[in-house]
Amino acid sequence: MEERLYDLIFICRPDTPETEIDKLIATLTHAVEEKQSKVEKVEKWGTRRLAYRVKKLREGFYVYMVLRSSHGELFKELERRLRVSDAVVKYLTVRLDEEIKRQEKLSKRREKRNARRPRKTAPAAPGAEQAATAAG
Repeated sequence: MEERLYDLIFICRPDTPETEIDKLIATLTHAVEEKQSKVEKVEKWGTRRLAYRVKKLREGFYVYMVLRSSHGELFKELERRLRVSDAVVKYLTVRLDEEIKRQEKLSKRREKRNARRPRKTAPAAPGAEQAATAAG
């Protein structure tokens, strides 16, 4: 099975201590490495205002992870761990490689179409055509 690229973003309660967030990240990283997968990047975005209230909270501590894996069941386990954690308010996992493939496919199709039909040249100034027909 081929490796796929995933984004995992989760939001913790703003009053959660940084050590607890680090412990949660370590737990997720350990679970990923158990399945012979890789954590490409971990970014702690810090406390930010939420777009709308979630569990009566207006702010949350954002954590962003980029993961590379060929095991789909890994993400079920990660989401289960995030769901049972009291600190986590929301989480989202997005598969990126499918979107990247779609963008590449669209760009190839666009290139083929452009190669098939030559670009139309812009017509000369509107007054120039009328002057040429009147003179000739």
